Amino acid sequence: MKSGFVAIIGRPNVGKSTFLNAIIGKKIAIMSNKPQTTRNTISGVYTTSDAQIVFIDTPGIHKPHNELGARMTKSAYQSTRGVDAILWMISAKEHFTTGEEMIIENIKNTNTPIFLCINKIDLLKNKQEIDKIILEYKDKLNFKGIYPISALENQNIEHVINDIKEILPEGPKYYPDNMITDHPEGFLIAEIIREKVLINTEEEVPHSVAVVIDMLRKNEDNPDVIDCYASIYVERKSQKGIIIGAGGSMLKKIGSQARKDIKNILGSKVYLEIWVKVKEDWRNRENALKVFGYGSDNF
Repeated sequence: MKSGFVAIIGRPNVGKSTFLNAIIGKKIAIMSNKPQTTRNTISGVYTTSDAQIVFIDTPGIHKPHNELGARMTKSAYQSTRGVDAILWMISAKEHFTTGEEMIIENIKNTNTPIFLCINKIDLLKNKQEIDKIILEYKDKLNFKGIYPISALENQNIEHVINDIKEILPEGPKYYPDNMITDHPEGFLIAEIIREKVLINTEEEVPHSVAVVIDMLRKNEDNPDVIDCYASIYVERKSQKGIIIGAGGSMLKKIGSQARKDIKNILGSKVYLEIWVKVKEDWRNRENALKVFGYGSDNF
């Protein structure tokens, strides 16, 4: 039996969460086309008869514009310490920029094996484009391997996993066979609600949203139903109006979409009630960051 931890790092929107969900075979990390969708580190447990790999999905590394962004980037780099391997993911559709240079500068001196995944190859027109990317990156770091993949279409992922297994140490399982994440249900539900906000809103609204689960319990009259009460926090009154929508239409849409995913996680019927509240400039306020799950010890 081999076991170990692998940190998945990269810039925002390169497909880290899609990759994690594809490996686990179930949605545990939220996804959207908005940058910085992932805020906390998310652990996904991949278990086979001969290995257990704990993949750590991290926030996208970017130049922060507020305290929350600074903590997200810091946590991504901290996740590369003490792991058995680093999986650096890039997008096949994005060019090498100062963002990649910043990542290289921060991991170049590590002794941890680094695997490079070129994701989204399903968007390329021909193989020659992949070859150009490999040539561009192959001498940037001492990579243990370079893998063109498509997390969305599950292309070449098994090859990556097999090569990671090769370098892992022998060791025990850290989690039971049926466990796919170490995050509590409340965290996953809050993330699902936030995902629906990301999908359905535009401009500054998605990045200004935090979700708190106020209560999660079995219904007193019907134990087959889970009661979930949640609050969506925004930074301005105008954002509150956008999320509620005309006659409550947007909030109803967000709740309906979230309820379906929550039901899949909990395996039972769900009563979901959501409020929208305003907490001005919460992304720069220490107390608010802590309450919303983004304190310095929450990543």
